[in-house]
Amino acid sequence: MLPEILDSLARRGETVATAESLTGGLLAARLTDVPGASRSFVGGVVSYATRVKISALDVPASVVEQHGVVSEECAAAMATGVRRRLDATWGLATTGVAGPDPQDGQPVGTVWVAVAGPSSVETRLLALSGDRAAIREATCAEVLSVLAAILVPDRRL
Repeated sequence: MLPEILDSLARRGETVATAESLTGGLLAARLTDVPGASRSFVGGVVSYATRVKISALDVPASVVEQHGVVSEECAAAMATGVRRRLDATWGLATTGVAGPDPQDGQPVGTVWVAVAGPSSVETRLLALSGDRAAIREATCAEVLSVLAAILVPDRRL
């Protein structure tokens, strides 16, 4: 799926950037594992700490205070922020709880992903299971699946 996503972006003259929390750079690594990724991937921000979400991605402090970092609102703000900050066509965001302990009252496996584009933001709530590695891998696969569905609405890449 990744080569097809990156090829589609390159054909369209579009770019993608990542804003990651629980995936800790894994999404960017997955994208850059593909030869030729530099045609479309511009970079990413690993915003593990809340203060980095606010300062580097322009997530409003009020979003964090009202909804928490494991929320649809935070994921959407992260995706929008990285898209704007890195001047990309698409911004991908991951935020959630990989474990082993709950966070902000959210159980392990609660994850929000978001894809921000030129005219909209798509979000998905995931309820994942498994260990940290499995949750992080599944999160990457899901946010890429959302992007693929947007790029080619009638089929998944």
